[in-house]
Amino acid sequence: MRILMLSWEYPPRSVGGLARHVEDLASAIADTRNEIHIVTCGTEETPEYEIVNGVHVHRFMPYPLSTPDFHTWVLQMNVKMLENVMKLINRDGPFDIVHAHDWLAAFAGAAVKHAYQVPLVATLHATEAGRNHGLHNDQQRYISSVEWWLAYEGWKVIVCSMHMKNEVHGIFSVPLDKITVIPNGVRAEKFISVFVEHGFKNRFAREEEKIIFFVGRLVPEKGVQVLIESAAQILFTYPNAKFVIAGDGPMKNELCGLAKSRGLENKILFTGYVDDETRNKLYKIASVAVFPSFYEPFGIVALEAMAAGTPVVVSDTGGLSEIIIHGQNGLKAYPGNPDSLASNIIRLLTDEIYAEQISKGALRIVREVYDWNAIAEKTIKLYKVILKEHRRTPWGMQRPLDRFWNYALSFISQKEHEQEFKGEIKENEDFQGSYLGRDYDLVNYRIAANNHREGGNL
Repeated sequence: MRILMLSWEYPPRSVGGLARHVEDLASAIADTRNEIHIVTCGTEETPEYEIVNGVHVHRFMPYPLSTPDFHTWVLQMNVKMLENVMKLINRDGPFDIVHAHDWLAAFAGAAVKHAYQVPLVATLHATEAGRNHGLHNDQQRYISSVEWWLAYEGWKVIVCSMHMKNEVHGIFSVPLDKITVIPNGVRAEKFISVFVEHGFKNRFAREEEKIIFFVGRLVPEKGVQVLIESAAQILFTYPNAKFVIAGDGPMKNELCGLAKSRGLENKILFTGYVDDETRNKLYKIASVAVFPSFYEPFGIVALEAMAAGTPVVVSDTGGLSEIIIHGQNGLKAYPGNPDSLASNIIRLLTDEIYAEQISKGALRIVREVYDWNAIAEKTIKLYKVILKEHRRTPWGMQRPLDRFWNYALSFISQKEHEQEFKGEIKENEDFQGSYLGRDYDLVNYRIAANNHREGGNL
């Protein structure tokens, strides 16, 4: 199967959790010996093309134009993304599936679908209405309308939790049988094998202090303000605690001010952005990882903490509620309730045997349910169902190989015309048959394609 994925971010360019999700999913799909290509934004430091973990990564730089707003930039980025997809298809042949991640890749995804008559799969990682608890301005309404359109254009819509399935159905009226739940995953081995050097903890806390760790974007829906409000109660019961908050975002100054107003500036450390290596080490040295979100479609950071062996406390909301079984693989607190959050954190700080039991239960479920290889298999299974349905439509009446021969013949005719214009007919070595796994020159392509047509296959 030849798969095209579209994402506006992909490592090392990473704005949120989307980049990591697409990278891990694509790598796991590549492990199944399917051919997968990613078309994504790059940076000046990243190569235009490379193969990473079996994934063909094609990067482009957005047009060097000033834009009046983010929406205009997204439209320009989609045009550039589509331009690169067209070059790729014109060079190597068609794809079986195009898979667009979130609204930022919607325009390019829908254009590829209609131009090349291939089924579009859409993954909605979150919704604008869910993030903002409603739609309060024209910008939010516009983004929500693009999300609806992407869900409409998609043959199937993938979401990461039952919570998201109900949300997408409720907001956009997408039929329930069009929505498939495939959870996010985690590569547990990346976290289990982390080595923490001597003295690392001293960068964040004293040796005798237990670390309460949060990592994520500093935005209202992540609920860091609730964690700060719970800090005094936690420190009253367990004074040797230190809060380490990793991440950046528009609320950083406000949250720093809140901590200072409570007299907690020496007990709450804001690290700013941390790289993956530092984050993984912080999971290892933390006694508790806390994710007090108001809105969380899934919560991959909770899975990472669980894989690292760190007991977690989460808000009983969204996808987090589906991951955590209270008292077995983590603890749940009431959303927006500092007292509930504090009591659960204190339980883990003061009862090490209980915390160890929680950690073991968490690692077990990560390995059994949230392994990326299993998630890739579910995704491929969905692709195959879609392709089977697609073949029964007018678009899919021609077999993929037949579509390739039509494509090849049109390409060859163009090349022959160019050569005749130059007054020289010679073998052409510019176009190689990577789709078939063999090399053909122009003459052999013409013979093979005509034989295929005369046999009644075109």
